[in-house]
Amino acid sequence: MKLFACQNCGQTLYFENTHCEQCGYRLGYLSNKTLLSALEQETEGRWRSLADPGDAVRFCINADFGACNWLVPAGSEDSFCGACKLNRTTPNLDVSENLLLWQRLETAKHRLVYALLRLKLPLISKLDDSARGLAFDFVAGSGTTFREGPQAITGHAQGLITINIGEADPVERERSRAAMTEPYRTLLGHFRHEVGHHYWERLVQDTPELRSFRSLFGDERQDYGAALDGHYDTGPPEDWQSSFISGYASAHPWEDFAETWSHYLHILDTLETAEAFGLSLAIPQRKQTPQRLQIDFDPYDQVIFPDLIEAWLPLTFAVNSLNQSMGQPDLYPFVLAPKVLEKLQFVHDLIRSHSLAS
Repeated sequence: MKLFACQNCGQTLYFENTHCEQCGYRLGYLSNKTLLSALEQETEGRWRSLADPGDAVRFCINADFGACNWLVPAGSEDSFCGACKLNRTTPNLDVSENLLLWQRLETAKHRLVYALLRLKLPLISKLDDSARGLAFDFVAGSGTTFREGPQAITGHAQGLITINIGEADPVERERSRAAMTEPYRTLLGHFRHEVGHHYWERLVQDTPELRSFRSLFGDERQDYGAALDGHYDTGPPEDWQSSFISGYASAHPWEDFAETWSHYLHILDTLETAEAFGLSLAIPQRKQTPQRLQIDFDPYDQVIFPDLIEAWLPLTFAVNSLNQSMGQPDLYPFVLAPKVLEKLQFVHDLIRSHSLAS
């Protein structure tokens, strides 16, 4: 994620900020400019952006609930920004605890949409295109196990992503992570995974890419429900790390793709954050002078996939060591085996080919 600067005072700003902590200016995000901007009020509900003062703007209606800081043109007929327009169902806010859970969901979803826009991926609301659009249902469900599959309350079906709002409760999410023996489970990662299913349908299904997908990930025509039941009953194969980014990825080719897609977005967003902070690393080498690595490129514009990995692996070694120094488990508990790198390369090339064509 990028860092931003207040156009009024120069204070460093972060993506979710709504006010500048130094000068107090109201802040809003201009998705078409990829900018968080300081604002000056013109009239009630109408603002002028210091980053792009030509046209007046107003806030997405979900700003009233503290769930969004994105802007829309003042003259637009849309009440919602491009991220919130993707919502089909939101939680019942008459239930007091639902507001905080929904705000957390929106924070993760807005970060997801930021990345999808940066990658120039097709992003259409189901309200505008019921066949090819994307929509989210945020619903409250009973129980604390968040399983995918036809019976689950969390999952994806033809562009409709259903999220149990309990995923936004860190206690419940940790309970599910432990129950499913997952080393890593985050709200943002969950969004990235589910949207991977959507983009498999948009960019792979019924396209020339399907043949390459099957040769690398396997044949998705195998029974999905039975495959998931088998995974939940017996777990992944013992040697899953040689071919899959996670144990869950071994359940079915669709899940393998979604896990790989999610991981690719992890890499891009984290490298962009490292670049924003001007991070450099001294990579220890046996009996040699440490090699210095400066993360000074925009990963969203990176054409050559190995260059991403060349920066990514030393960064993960460093952050894992930092976590261990604080007595914490690895921040990055993954192994990128050669087969996994091939799959990540597939996702990279898939996205790049679409970006170049758009």
